[in-house]
Amino acid sequence: MTLIIIPRNKNLTTGKSNLLRFAFSNELIASLVLKGLGTGLPQSGISGLTWGCNEKVVCAIPEEWRIEHFAAGPELIFYKENVPISSYTRRTTKRSAWSIFANGRFATKINIGLLNKVLAGTKADVLAVNSVPKLLAYIEKVRLTPEAKVAGFRRYYSDCIEPAPIPIDWPHYIFIRTEVLEKILEDRTLPGSFSTFVQRCRSASLRLQATNIAGVALDLETENGLLNFCMVQLSKTRSALHKDITQNSSTICPDSRLIGKVLLGKNVYVGPNTIVIGPTIIGNNAKLEKGAVVNSSIIGPNVCVPENQDVNNSIIKEPLCNDKHIKRSASNFSRQITYLKFDSNHRKYAHETFRTWPRLSYAGRFKRIVDCLAAIIVLILFLPLMPLIALAIKLSSPGPVFFKDKRQGLHGKEFYCLKFRSMTTGADKIQDKLRIVSQVDGPQFKVADDPRITAVGRFLRDTFIDEIPQFINVLLGQMSVIGPRPSPESENTLCPFWRDARLSVRPGITGLWQICRTRISGKDFQEWIHYDTEYIRNLSLKMDLWICWQTIKKLVKDFVSQF
Repeated sequence: MTLIIIPRNKNLTTGKSNLLRFAFSNELIASLVLKGLGTGLPQSGISGLTWGCNEKVVCAIPEEWRIEHFAAGPELIFYKENVPISSYTRRTTKRSAWSIFANGRFATKINIGLLNKVLAGTKADVLAVNSVPKLLAYIEKVRLTPEAKVAGFRRYYSDCIEPAPIPIDWPHYIFIRTEVLEKILEDRTLPGSFSTFVQRCRSASLRLQATNIAGVALDLETENGLLNFCMVQLSKTRSALHKDITQNSSTICPDSRLIGKVLLGKNVYVGPNTIVIGPTIIGNNAKLEKGAVVNSSIIGPNVCVPENQDVNNSIIKEPLCNDKHIKRSASNFSRQITYLKFDSNHRKYAHETFRTWPRLSYAGRFKRIVDCLAAIIVLILFLPLMPLIALAIKLSSPGPVFFKDKRQGLHGKEFYCLKFRSMTTGADKIQDKLRIVSQVDGPQFKVADDPRITAVGRFLRDTFIDEIPQFINVLLGQMSVIGPRPSPESENTLCPFWRDARLSVRPGITGLWQICRTRISGKDFQEWIHYDTEYIRNLSLKMDLWICWQTIKKLVKDFVSQF
């Protein structure tokens, strides 16, 4: 069970600014808001949390806002100061590990996967959660010095979480372990004040924590927030809503036009030459005079829109007469429908690429076929030698035959890159301690006479035999024979442009950088970026054949030099 609490906004005067009260006094808007809040919540469950309304949702509304119960949407209860928690509510809540209390002032969309991880790992009895846009993927953070100079920046390529101080007012969500819920209730009520709630938690010696999780939120006490939320909910309906106007006693003049999804109240008058463009809500007894234009707006009950006036992306909630000027600048109320676009944009950015190719092109289809054929041939040729290589590795040092390291592949999908182990076990864990003597710039690491390399491993590295198992990655579709060097996430975050380019294709066993790098001190990382992006810009069969030929020559030369 999830309880949505619509708070009294004591910081706002009861008139023009109290938009939530206006919304709940209007049957059309209230039904949209309640339905939207009820279907956009994380629901408690035995196996975790999911999106949707699979469980019972109850909405608590201030008693003085008394409204009718609607068939669609959550069940309604009314409260004075404290929110009553009925015995039925407590009984249904016990089926879940967590009780969820949502702040109905905000319509949120939160990363449910991260939320599940937080709830699974927290030791807190009570967890306050806020949905924060700045933690979404593909947002950059800049660190400044006390003198306001840029110290550095970081781009997050996946949604994030961060610990937070206990907020001073109700957060977007409160998660309470069901087993301790009774300790917070007093006379079977939840306090209406967040400060009182915090005091009760501390008096009961409950562990209270707060965290921020990637997501978005619309403040329904702001005109932009309420308008966007209602427009989104109205847009989700499957058809136009103004077809059957005889049942609500509305009058629509024949030469007026209703375009898109327009929700009409009762006894609405739409005058001649009037244009109404959806998504739009027209309240009961509203009157649109001759020549008026209403676009993506909410017109409250008993409102009169004067002749030849425009209402663009606005909420008009007070009765008006003809001498009122209600023309709005669309730029002042530009709709930022983040709530609607959250899922689609999040997926879009996660799969954006530096470059794409037609499906039937060499890069789009035939390169993969060539990769598979090449991998099969190489693995067959080296199959008789692999037992001997494995035996040599085992005899030279304790540990596994293969070393696998997590790398990022096509579109950032992680995989384990395979190699014959050439170093002592645990060598990767002491690399940071040796980085001070690294002989190359950028994120890569290289020192002469690396003490971590075994005797057999040095031969395997110098002849590149250690990379033969990567042809298994090629067969699995995780790598290509030719492409950018596979790198971990920590390296890819250093240059967004370079990252977007190299993750547009599968990483390769060999590539343009590997055969063209000069190893000039202080320029190796620049060359790495240059040759990776140059390869992706000019990817072709001709270039791959040239890289393959140069690689074969280098392999033969290095192998002969060992003897």
